[in-house]
Amino acid sequence: MTKTLNISRRGFIVGTGATGLTIVVLGACTPSSKDDAVNLDPNDEVNAWVHIDHDDTVTIRIARSEMGQGTLTGLAQLVAEELDCDWKNVTTEYPTPGQNLARERVWGAFSTGGSRGIRDSHQYVREGAAAARIMLVEAAATEWGVPASECSVSDGIITHTGSGKKTSYGKVAGAASKLAPPLEVTLKDPSEWKVAGQPKLRLDTAEKLTGKQVYGADLQLDGMLNAAIRQAPKIGATLKSFDASAVQNMPGVKKVVSVRNPFGAENNAVAVIADTWWRANKALEALPVEWEGGVDFSTDEFEAELNDGLTSDDAFVGNASGDLETAFAGADQIVDVTYNMPFQNHATMEPMNATALWTEDKCEVWCPTQDGESALAATAEEAGIPIEQCEVYKIHLGGGFGRRGAPDYVKQAVMLAKEMPGTPIKLLWSREEDMMHGFFHPTTKGRMRGALDADGNLTGFHMRISGQSILAALMPQALQDGVDFATFQGLFPAGVNPRMEDQSIKYSFDNFLIDHAMRNPPVRPGFWRGVNLNQNAIYLECFMDELAVAAGRDPLEFRLAHLKDSPKTAAVLQAVADQAGWGSNDGKHRGLCAMYGFGSYVAACAEVTVSDDGDLKIDRIVAATDPGTAVNPQQIEAQVEGSFVYGLSALLYGEITFENGEAQQKNFDTFDSLRIAAMPKVETIVMPSGGFWGGVGEPTIAVAAPAVLNAIYAATGKRIRNLPIKDQNLREA
Repeated sequence: MTKTLNISRRGFIVGTGATGLTIVVLGACTPSSKDDAVNLDPNDEVNAWVHIDHDDTVTIRIARSEMGQGTLTGLAQLVAEELDCDWKNVTTEYPTPGQNLARERVWGAFSTGGSRGIRDSHQYVREGAAAARIMLVEAAATEWGVPASECSVSDGIITHTGSGKKTSYGKVAGAASKLAPPLEVTLKDPSEWKVAGQPKLRLDTAEKLTGKQVYGADLQLDGMLNAAIRQAPKIGATLKSFDASAVQNMPGVKKVVSVRNPFGAENNAVAVIADTWWRANKALEALPVEWEGGVDFSTDEFEAELNDGLTSDDAFVGNASGDLETAFAGADQIVDVTYNMPFQNHATMEPMNATALWTEDKCEVWCPTQDGESALAATAEEAGIPIEQCEVYKIHLGGGFGRRGAPDYVKQAVMLAKEMPGTPIKLLWSREEDMMHGFFHPTTKGRMRGALDADGNLTGFHMRISGQSILAALMPQALQDGVDFATFQGLFPAGVNPRMEDQSIKYSFDNFLIDHAMRNPPVRPGFWRGVNLNQNAIYLECFMDELAVAAGRDPLEFRLAHLKDSPKTAAVLQAVADQAGWGSNDGKHRGLCAMYGFGSYVAACAEVTVSDDGDLKIDRIVAATDPGTAVNPQQIEAQVEGSFVYGLSALLYGEITFENGEAQQKNFDTFDSLRIAAMPKVETIVMPSGGFWGGVGEPTIAVAAPAVLNAIYAATGKRIRNLPIKDQNLREA
């Protein structure tokens, strides 16, 4: 089956590059910008999704960031599929946000997060490729003097059926660029895919393996100097004084400067600029610095506020139905438990960094960023130069996980570059700075109350989330009557808010309430991979397990009984249970979890062993995901495995604590990560049911931890409700 789209002539911008064809779809713009777009002359040279050189090299320009999740390769596959080019001729490059701005945002948003890299842009990149294919075939047909309908294309070779004449895309690209774009394009149905939908090797792997790949920390520019920075260790503290004379004569030191808070007016950091980063950092370590002010925040003391939120009346309702009070009043049994989630750091392998070059009339920045447009806006604001005179060159990210959506480090690099006009300055945070000054995943607690009747049926369900709102701190304008609906990821009602539809709960309960008591500490929160779905999955899925046990019912059967209105969730849950051997009398201890998040249905079944001494070994996790459409099944498997590393690291070790306003975990010796030897065997079932585009990079991170926690209970009879696991004996009561 094919899908035909009616696209106005204004829906495309076509232009000629120096060596071939370029094409862009204005579908990348916001809905309003498509209607307001300038009707550019088709022969104007503009931006491009696809550029074809005379040697048949196909360069696909990808606006989204690559940070290890495979978005770059997946989008390239979609373009190559509709273009019908030879995959071995495909290469990619990033356009710049400055080019996007100059060309009326023909690529649309550059932001890469929320598992939206492919699902938010697949439509318009495929449209652009399909239009390019039509124009290339028409150019060949015109050259041969035959109808385009008599021509076919495969792997970038155009053939005239009647005469057998052949030509390649590279030979007709120039002529094609002069043609008017088609008014209609027909997109292939996924059942027809030959490149997309296949487990193609990633386009960015080879250069990583050979060391050719340049990350922001590797970047070298002529005449470049390096900067190390130390920010006030205490939340809210400012720089009181520093003695530059103590280090200004150290080898390589060029300048010692104070740095303003990127989000405030006062100086809260000091930096040293030197010929090498090592020398800059050594000078910084020797620099006498005094700080003042700040907040004496303690995670131990904040515990009381979180506990207060679990029982207070000041809660925002996220989802509710039925008569909860009556259900609890008539309950035969009430289950009442509390779980917690600590602060987490993103802990990307590559610390924050950016290189900036500032002059009075131009500012350029090279950086790994999840949002090139945000980085460009931050650059222009800090540079004091019109945004049209600024540019950001995006580099592959050495990890993002949400952290590199914030532009604080970009602003700092520009501040330092202004201290030495005309000289490129590379700012690189130390690991300690990266750990102490992140945008932390917020701490929350979840109080779960369930009412069961005499037959073990769930008659009432109440989840109270107590904790921080990310939106209240970072995007207060996004609150709706004070409510942070993002707090309810995976728990939201369906059919109410289109922006949260892909985060709706799939269980059906007769009488229930899910609410949030907002308790905001002074710690800066951020969007940490999977965001609120992670703790919500733990609260929901561990409690579903507890309810099943209290009701004397099988945890699989209990869940399926409440998933009758969501056959897709039931399908992924049943798939992992079947493959893992759920219910087998083989002595293995298993735990289940199923969630819907970021538009995908996901489930996991974990197998664990707990020694007599209480040592945990995660033996195996079977995972299933239904993202609707699978662009690269192999990459989906890799993403599931990678997300489990991240989620299990948080479950086992991840915790940021504060004392006197200062983060106590400053490196990987105290903020540990899962080692290869401890990584369980992961079996991934990719089961796309078609008809929708769900996310991949974030949904599955949420199901690993609850599945393991439920398996631990199966092995020991002990519930672990306080995270992380690291300091707890799993055998002792």
